[in-house]
Amino acid sequence: MGVEVVSGGAVEAVAAAPAKVEVEAGAAAVVAKNMSFREESNRLGDLKDHERKALAELRAMVEEAVVDGKLFDLEDGSGKVKVKVEAKKKEGKKKKKAVEKKPVAAAEEKEEEAVAEEKKEEAEEAKKEDVSAPAVEKKEEEAKEEEAVVEEEKKEEAVAEEEKKEETAAAEEEGEKAVAVVVDKDVALWGVPLLPSKGDEATDVVLLKFLRARDFKAGAAFEMLRRTLRWRREWKSLAATAADGDDEDDALPEGACYLDGADREGHPVCYNALGVFADEAVYKSALGTDGGKKPARFLRWRVRAMERHVAELDFTPGGVASLLQVTDLRGSPGPAKKDLRVAMKQVLDLFQDNYPELVARNILINVPFSYYAFSAVFFPFLTQRTKSKLVVARPSKVTETLLKYIPIEAIPVKYGGLKRDGEDAEFSGEHDAEIAEVVVKAGATEAIEIEAAEGDTTLTWDLTVLGWEVRYTEEFVPADEGAYTIVVSKGRKVGAGEEAVRNSFRAAEAGKVVITVENATRGRKRVLFRHKAKSALAKKC
Repeated sequence: MGVEVVSGGAVEAVAAAPAKVEVEAGAAAVVAKNMSFREESNRLGDLKDHERKALAELRAMVEEAVVDGKLFDLEDGSGKVKVKVEAKKKEGKKKKKAVEKKPVAAAEEKEEEAVAEEKKEEAEEAKKEDVSAPAVEKKEEEAKEEEAVVEEEKKEEAVAEEEKKEETAAAEEEGEKAVAVVVDKDVALWGVPLLPSKGDEATDVVLLKFLRARDFKAGAAFEMLRRTLRWRREWKSLAATAADGDDEDDALPEGACYLDGADREGHPVCYNALGVFADEAVYKSALGTDGGKKPARFLRWRVRAMERHVAELDFTPGGVASLLQVTDLRGSPGPAKKDLRVAMKQVLDLFQDNYPELVARNILINVPFSYYAFSAVFFPFLTQRTKSKLVVARPSKVTETLLKYIPIEAIPVKYGGLKRDGEDAEFSGEHDAEIAEVVVKAGATEAIEIEAAEGDTTLTWDLTVLGWEVRYTEEFVPADEGAYTIVVSKGRKVGAGEEAVRNSFRAAEAGKVVITVENATRGRKRVLFRHKAKSALAKKC
C-alpha cells in the first residue's frame, strides 16, 4: 500500500503539468515535530555551579528544620504553630516553678504556726503573772482569730496547688502533642519525603522547583516551602489525594477539568473548559461559599483536581514532573462576572504560591477580544516566570497553536486534532498509522491517494486541515480504467470550525481513494492525515 500526493496547479495562470509523487507507506511524509519549549533539567549533573550550591544550602536548611521540628515555623513571626508550642512550653515552665515553690510555702506555714504557739505561751504567762482579766481575754481572742486565718489560708493554698497540678499536667500534655506534630521526620510533599538524609532522589527534584520559583535564592525558597506546607496543613480537607476522593457535592462539572493525553515531551495535558460555567445553575453552585463557612466551591474543585493531576507526575530525576495546561475560554462567562474573576485570581495566587513549577506551559485558547481587558486585571499579579509560560491563541489559531506542543493525534477533535473520545477502535495502537502532512499553497489543489492493492479491502482515514476554509471531496477510483468512479463524499466547502474528518470505504476491487483539497484562500493550508487498510484476505489468514 502506498500514499500518493498529486500536486495540481490548474488554478494558477501559468502552471506546470500536474506532478505525481508516490511515497511508500513506510516512508510517508511524517509531520516534523515542532520543537516545543524546553524545561530546565532536574538532574544534578546538569545544574550550574551556583544552582548546585543553592540546592546544597536548601537541603541543609530543610534537614535542620525537620530534625529540630521547626519546618512549619516562619521567620516573620506569623507561624501560629510555633507560637502555640512556645506558649505551651512557657506555661508549663511557669507551672513547674509554682510546684517548685511548694517547699518554700510549707516553711512559711511552719513559721506562722511557731509564732502562734509563742503567742499562746505568752498569754498563759500573762495569766500566771496576774495580768488583768480583760487583757488576757483580748489576747486570747486575737490568737484565735490568727489561728482561723492561718487555717483558711492553708485550705486555699491546698486547693490552688491541686489546680496548678492539673493545669501543669494538661499544659505539658498539649505541648507534647503540638511538638509531636511539628517534629515529623516523615514529612512529605506530593508523596516525596522532604528529609534529605533519607536519600530519596525525588527530594532534590521537589526542592529544585522551589529554588527555580525564587531564582535560586535558598532562603526565599525555604520560606516558600514552609508556607506551602502550612497552607497544605490548613487546607488538608481540600488538598486531598486522589485516594481520598471527592464529596458528591464537590465533584467537578463534567468536562470542566480533566487530563487527556500527553504533549511532545511527555507532560500530561490538563484541559480546563470554562464554558461550563456559562450555565447559571452551575455558576451559582461553583461560586457559592456555603454561608461563608468554606471557600468558594470553584476553589475547592480546582485544588482537588490539581492534587489528582500532580499524583500522575514522576518526581524522579529525568521524570516528567510538570503539566501542560490548556484553558478553553470558548463560551465562558465574560469579565463582568465578578465572582468568577475573583475566583480565577484566587486560583492563580494559590497555584503560584503552593504548586511552583508544576505547570510547564499554560495555553489559553479560543480567547475572545474581551479577554485582553480581563487579563490586565490579573497580569500584574503574575511572576515574570509565570508570564513567560503563557501562550494565547485566538479561535482561528487554536489547532495551529496546540500543534506546536501536542502531536496532532493527541489533540482532541473538538480542537482540530485527531483524538476521539474514549477508546479508538480504528487507531488505538501507538504505531497504527503514521501522521503525514501535505501543504496546499494559496489558490492550489492537492490530491491525496490511498491505495487498495486488492479487492475486498477496507480503507480508513483521519484528516484535518488547519484553519480549513477549503473545498473537500472524496472519491474511489478503480484500477480498471473501464470501471466507474464512485463518489465517497460529495464536494463541499468546509468551514474554519469543522472537526477532523474520519471516513472509511470498502473497496470491492483494487483501486484507490482520492481525497481532493482545494484551497481558494490567499494563504497556504496544512493538511494532516493518517490512514490504514484492512484486507479481508489478511483477516482470514
